[in-house]
Amino acid sequence: MNGTMVGLKHYEHSPTLRTIEMVEVFLRKHSGEMFSKNKLEMELPRRVQRHTLNRILEYLAQSNKIFIGKKGIMWIWSDNPKLDELIKSGVRIA
Repeated sequence: MNGTMVGLKHYEHSPTLRTIEMVEVFLRKHSGEMFSKNKLEMELPRRVQRHTLNRILEYLAQSNKIFIGKKGIMWIWSDNPKLDELIKSGVRIA
């Protein structure tokens, strides 16, 4: 291999599963709260480098687990089967 991977530069690394899970569990436990990147970085149980945190947040946003807006980051994923059924059977108004 020439030192690069698909979508990655040779000097970048991927976050470990343990680190991704730590961020995901933290945000899930604090669902309903809005976090800035700085606040999130300070409140996580372990230190995470900023570029690693950015990659994790990008992944969680792409998988529709978090929302990243102007005011911060918020957990939005629902694993409630009743809610999923209500959404599927609901009528779209707009």
